[in-house]
Amino acid sequence: MIYFDNSATTKAAPEVVDTYAKVSERFWGNPSSLHNVGEQAFNLLEQSRQQIADLVGAKLSEILFTSGGTEGDNWVIKGTAIAKREFGNHLITTEVEHPAVYNTMAQLETLGFDVTYLPVDENGRVSAEDLRAAIRPSTILVSTMAVNNEIGAIQPLDEIAAVMRDFPRIHWHIDAVQGIGKGLMDHIFNDRVDFVTFSGHKFHAPRGIGFMYKRQGRKIAPLMTGGGQERDLRSGTENLPAIVAMAKALRLLLDDEDEKVKRQREIRLAILHHVEKFPKVTIFSKESPLFAPHILCFAIAGVRGETIVHAFEQHEIYISTTSACSSKKHMESSTLKAMKIDDGIATSAIRISLDEHNTMAEAEKFNQVFDELYTQFEKLS
Repeated sequence: MIYFDNSATTKAAPEVVDTYAKVSERFWGNPSSLHNVGEQAFNLLEQSRQQIADLVGAKLSEILFTSGGTEGDNWVIKGTAIAKREFGNHLITTEVEHPAVYNTMAQLETLGFDVTYLPVDENGRVSAEDLRAAIRPSTILVSTMAVNNEIGAIQPLDEIAAVMRDFPRIHWHIDAVQGIGKGLMDHIFNDRVDFVTFSGHKFHAPRGIGFMYKRQGRKIAPLMTGGGQERDLRSGTENLPAIVAMAKALRLLLDDEDEKVKRQREIRLAILHHVEKFPKVTIFSKESPLFAPHILCFAIAGVRGETIVHAFEQHEIYISTTSACSSKKHMESSTLKAMKIDDGIATSAIRISLDEHNTMAEAEKFNQVFDELYTQFEKLS
């Protein structure tokens, strides 16, 4: 089996699964309990928080645990809207955000908030100049992704940071779910960002766990109230086994990160250089430093994306259409639409997404199968 759908989810690492099982067995106490069993659980919770903080260059108090990227995005956006409502009702995002951001913004519009959706260029990237022009006195939040989940475009985070430094009171959120472990940490954790959200199952941690960076001093309202966990910001008994396992997964991910990124980029380019030779292929994820090393999106004219996905599946090669969150609902690619790609070709788009465990031999096998399937698709069309 060749698994090229890592942007949808990754396989939990064996060491991570082992950590999850051991913590479940040995540290079952509630971290909020006063007795020794609870104290042991609390200490392990804070050790994991410190480990994650150290790995991303943050303070312990700046790391908060969530159930994943969707909750994190919702929390930042709605939490900012609630906490800063007296200062304004204008939010800014982009036309190519993940549904966790895009649909959250749309929901706030029904509640009276005003949202500006920044357009993108032919590479799926926003303009820092457009951002500056969109900012108003009533703006309270800017939310941008680090890496686009459909085509792998890297947003101009350094240029956005330069704009945001002129507006220190506006919250800036980065959805970094697709950007972690891809050589971008220095750009994501710049000196201006206020909130960054992550999802553990994108880097070999269990599903249902994530974390958020919240810059010290920034105010945000809780979405879940109750017993006051996570510094009164996210109530609910902490998922300790998953948290400890996620800290382990993050450490493994960032070990030898540069070498892992280099291999993924080489594999991606081996496939790109092969498929771009075919006349009916359109590449959306170009050979450029503007694109992440692990995502390749392209289309075969005249063949629907889901047809291509299932054809590769017959060879035990697993890829996806442009977004796992939208594929089963047969939703169009929001990114390709924003890039003004014709619907006729956009519906043919597929995505390959790699991780550090994929190999060049798998790329060669993919290319071999691609040749066979391309010939079959030509006959059908």
